[in-house]
This record gives sequence, C-alpha cells and structure tokens, in this order.
Amino acid sequence: MQPSTTSVITPAHYSFKPYNIGRWITWGLFAVVLLFAPQVFTSNLSITMLAQMGIAIIACLSYNMLLGQGGMLSFGHAVYTGLGSYVAIHALLKASEGVMALPVSLIPLVGGVAGLFFALLFGYVTTKKAGTTFAMITLGMAELVFAMSLMFSEFFGGEAGISADRVVGDSVMGITYGPGVQVYYLIAVYTFVSVALMFAFTRTPLGRILNAVRDNPERVEFIGYNTQMVRYLAFIIAGFFAGISGGLAAIQFEIVTAEVVGPIRSGGYLLFTFLGGATFFFGPIIGGILMVLAFVLFSEITKAWLLYLGLIFLFMVMYAPGGIASLIMMNLRVAAFGRLRELWVSYLALTVTALVVLVGAGAMIEMVYHLQLSTAMGDTVQFLGVTLHALEPSNWVGALLVALTGLGLFEITRRAFLKQWSDIQTDIEKEIKRRETQ
Repeated sequence: MQPSTTSVITPAHYSFKPYNIGRWITWGLFAVVLLFAPQVFTSNLSITMLAQMGIAIIACLSYNMLLGQGGMLSFGHAVYTGLGSYVAIHALLKASEGVMALPVSLIPLVGGVAGLFFALLFGYVTTKKAGTTFAMITLGMAELVFAMSLMFSEFFGGEAGISADRVVGDSVMGITYGPGVQVYYLIAVYTFVSVALMFAFTRTPLGRILNAVRDNPERVEFIGYNTQMVRYLAFIIAGFFAGISGGLAAIQFEIVTAEVVGPIRSGGYLLFTFLGGATFFFGPIIGGILMVLAFVLFSEITKAWLLYLGLIFLFMVMYAPGGIASLIMMNLRVAAFGRLRELWVSYLALTVTALVVLVGAGAMIEMVYHLQLSTAMGDTVQFLGVTLHALEPSNWVGALLVALTGLGLFEITRRAFLKQWSDIQTDIEKEIKRRETQ
C-alpha cells in the first residue's frame, strides 16, 4: 500500500506598501515653488533674495542636524559655511585662470568637501564633550578661525577678502552663470537635493540614534553605542552641507570676506533656526527665509532692526519656545479635529494687542536711535506716518503708555486664550481615547 502524499499549495501573497501621498505632494509643491518662484518675483532684488533664501535654507538645516536632531548647541557653525566659501572662491579663481578644469556648477561640491574636511578636523575635538562644554568649545573654535581670517591674508585675503568672477569658460547650452536667474536655478537644484538628502538622513539608523543621543545619551551607551562617535559623524555630515551652502554663497556674491566666519553669522544661524523651529524638519526652512528677509529687507526699513529682532526672539522664547513650526503643527492638530474656528477671535485679539505693544515700543526705540545717531537732523522722527519729537517728554510718555497698555491687554488676552486652548486640548484627548476604544 502506497503512502498517501499530501501536497500543500501555498498561495502567493503580495504585500503592497502604500505611498505616502502627503509626502509626495509636499515635495512636489516644494519643487514647483523653486521652479516657478523667479516667474512670480521677477525683479533683480527678488531673484537675489530667492537665491539667498536657498543658501540660508541649506545652512540652517545643516545647523539643525546639530541643534534640533543631536541636541548640540553650536556657536561656531559659520566656521564650516565660511571655510567652504573660502575654498570654493579659491577653486573658482583657479578655474578662471585655467589652472583647474572645473565647471562652475561643481564649485559648491568643492565647498562641501572643504566643510567636511574641516568638520572632520575640528569635530573630533569638539564632539569629545556634550552640553555646555560642547557649546563653549565651538565658541572658542569660532573665535580662533575668525582671528586667523584677519591674520593670514594669503588665504583669507585680509579685511578686503577674496573676489572672483563666476563667468568661467564657454557657455554650455547658453548657461554662463552671468545672469542672476541662472545662478538662482543652480542654487535651487542644490537646495532641493540637499534638503532631500538631509531629510533622508533623519530616516537612517544614524539619524535615529542621533535623536536617541539627544534625548538620553546614557541609555544609548548602555545598548552599546559610542555617543561621541555618533555626534562626530553627525558633525561631519552637517559640515558637508554647511560647506555646500558656503560654496553657493561664493558663486552668488563672487566675494568672500572675514564676515562669513564671524560670530554674527554663527549667531544668525542659531537665532533663525530657533525661530523657525528646531524640533521640526521644516522649521529651519522657515528660519532661512526669515533670515534673508531680516538681513535684506528689515535692515533697510530701520536702523534698529537688530534690536527688534532681539525682542522678537525674546518673545518667542517666552511664549513659543518651539518656534513657528511648532505653532503651525499645534494648530494643524486642532484643525484636524474641527476646533480651529473657535480660536479665530482669540488670535485676532492677540495679534491686535501685540501690535499695540510693538507700536509703543517701536516709537521709543526709533526715538532712542534718532537721538544717538541722527541728532544733526533735528528731533523729528517719522514712525508709521506719525511725526514724533524725540526731545519732548510728552512723546515719550505717550509711547510708554501705549506700550504698557498693549502689554496689559496682551497678557489678559493671553491668559484667556490659554484657558480656551487647554479646554480644547482636553476635549481632543477625550476624543482620541473614544476613537481608540471603538
């Protein structure tokens, strides 16, 4: 008797991983904005500002690798963007002299390699420590490089800096990088690719363990990782993208001075990355855009723009420490549950009262700056269409009353808003639990 054989037929199963439609739409819109922005903003100033925004976005995102993703507060990130600019401008000079056969479109990569090299060199010492010690070491490194930029004029060019011509060789398909719009599109390509690569980094095992080092370094060591090496690798990658930003800046401005490695530039990266929102990936993108608007437009409106910027930073630290990105995400969460319409009156009241505070404080700031810098032009100051007399006490008293009144109303409105916001968040949590139990 033959034993019976049973054949088991296993059906073929196919697993389909759904596309993240929202992510595809977001990246598509980002590409469309980069592509068509010069068609909407056509003036030379607008195109220059758009190009600078792309450069600033790469720089702020590279800085956020340290601050937001790794918890490393650096006061010297301009060292890597600046040294990338210097090496890139030297490469551009060599290319224009015919010594080096290098197309202009690859000059930013030279800056990136330079940033990577100096991050490799300085980062091993810098990342030996974390926390406050790390911040102090980066500050000392930044001061050292800035002092060297004024001492070694052979490489840094002294106070005059180094200039070069970005129009090198024959045109390729009509592209010479002479017109500003051609430089913009070069920067736009590098911006899109760099942003995509830095986003991809956040999804890698290294990016994930970097977040863990930020949140709980002791536990990361317990599971066998070298936290110093994790910080070091992230520092090197951040230096590479910072160098790309510096290389693009060298092409855009065709001159590099000691200011690019100065403490003001490093402070700008810190301030605007924080304002944009260091805890979210898109926060530094907002910060980079705000950085260019402040440095280019706001600085032309008033001489006291740095003081206003400091006040804005102070208010953000006090009332929205997560930055603009956190405000957007919190309101998107409320909108997802259909409760955002309940807050528009409170938002309007907060905006109006904040503007009242700004008007009063702004009037006093403008009068102070006028007395300090423009006394030869009399005591009259034009502020929001109103003529102020800086030497009349009544103007000071009026401005102070407006500021204090606005501040008091803002505080009352803010407390009422916080109560309303808390009630809405409680209702949302209850709704989430109800949905989970269904």
